[in-house]
Amino acid sequence: AGRLMKEVQVSEARAFYGFQIAIENIRSEMYSLLLETYIKDSEEKNRLFHAMETVPCVAKKAQWALRWIDGSESCAERLVAFACVEGIFFSGSFCAIFWLKKRGLMPGLTFSNELISRDEGLHCDFACLLYSLLRKKLSEERVKGIVKDAVDIEREFVVDALPCALVGMNGELMSQYIEFVADRLLGALGCGKVYYVANPFDGMELISLQGKTNFFEKRVGEY
Repeated sequence: AGRLMKEVQVSEARAFYGFQIAIENIRSEMYSLLLETYIKDSEEKNRLFHAMETVPCVAKKAQWALRWIDGSESCAERLVAFACVEGIFFSGSFCAIFWLKKRGLMPGLTFSNELISRDEGLHCDFACLLYSLLRKKLSEERVKGIVKDAVDIEREFVVDALPCALVGMNGELMSQYIEFVADRLLGALGCGKVYYVANPFDGMELISLQGKTNFFEKRVGEY
């Protein structure tokens, strides 16, 4: 977001990226607090705090994102890449956390990630909107190449993070969900589908849709 904020000259877009950076800082603090809460073993906690260096599948995602920040690619390519970061790189994690939510487990973790998933959806939508305003867009082949690259990395992450099948959740279904999300992102970028798969998880559409909560019953995740 920082580099795009420097490149984009539209005042409203620069303001949006300022808010996005602030939101990402808050999210980083939230994840740190969750690690402090759930992980009691100091060695494991330290390993997860430095996941970009200690967990290969996380490092691969980080390196892919940094490549677009530091590289010489066009602004259009960076917008598509960061739409993938916001829209694809978190889809597997959010899907697993939604599985916990449906079973009433770890309410603090699931509620905080419900809020984050909405932010990520907004950031992804904004990247797609800004891309749609560009006069010089990428070829459909190039857009699909970037998206497929992101899908491959996220699938690898899911297989590593979820080695054991759970009730209603396994690596194969998660991979299909990632492909479903990727096709939806391609549509938002004005391209055709690549994977042509259905959403394997009933209710997962709810992550990106407006919800309604009785304000007197619980703290809300809709805003």
